[in-house]
Amino acid sequence: MVDNRYATALVIACVLSIIATVYLSVAIGTQHWYQYSSPTVRGEANISELRSLYEEFMDGEFDEKTYSDTLFRLNGTVGLWWRCVLVPANAHWYKEPGAKMVLECRSFTLPQQFTPKYKEPGNHNSGEDMVRTYLWRCQFLLPLVSLGLVVLAGLTGFCACLCRSLTPTLGIGVLHLLAGLCTLATVCCFLAGMDLLHRVSMLPDTVDGSLGWSLYLALISSPLHMMAAALLVWAARSHSQNYYRMTAYRVA
Repeated sequence: MVDNRYATALVIACVLSIIATVYLSVAIGTQHWYQYSSPTVRGEANISELRSLYEEFMDGEFDEKTYSDTLFRLNGTVGLWWRCVLVPANAHWYKEPGAKMVLECRSFTLPQQFTPKYKEPGNHNSGEDMVRTYLWRCQFLLPLVSLGLVVLAGLTGFCACLCRSLTPTLGIGVLHLLAGLCTLATVCCFLAGMDLLHRVSMLPDTVDGSLGWSLYLALISSPLHMMAAALLVWAARSHSQNYYRMTAYRVA
């Protein structure tokens, strides 16, 4: 038999875990981790330059400097798997006032996720920037590790339910704690990487950057996983102590 307190803790922990996992999955799959706000484009020369940047962004080779400059100047947004720019829906490009704007996106392919970063973006002769390279790779791998830990915890919990045992609950709690730490580390790596990018790429004074809602979802999922972990660990420890006390009482 499981005490009602422990059962309630387990149910709440399961709900928190599900919410946190949904939040993290949505955050990974969306592109609004960081967004730029650019001034209105004026002048034919600027329009031609932006069109060239956009075409290179969509169809050109992968280059950090090219896509970063395009993000800066075209109200771009960037995520763990996506980079997007805000452009007019029609082909006339900024010539019509009040034109409808649409978000055009390109994904980071798996090889691109592991492409080295350079001390001067776009200049392969400047030497590899090891810090930015590994921050980028960590922000890609850590959320996948976090989801993997949650899936492993879920499978372990399912097996524990079939066996009607609370013994694995402590281990499940530890897995959730590790998942929360991985998610928090993902956010930290992303923010550190963006800060270093802005230092080496010289973000224009007229462009403002801000955190997007996708990053906040990931940030919220981390404490939710940790709260679930705390409840699971408490339930496991309390039930274990209560079980030993009952055993000792019966023996006495």
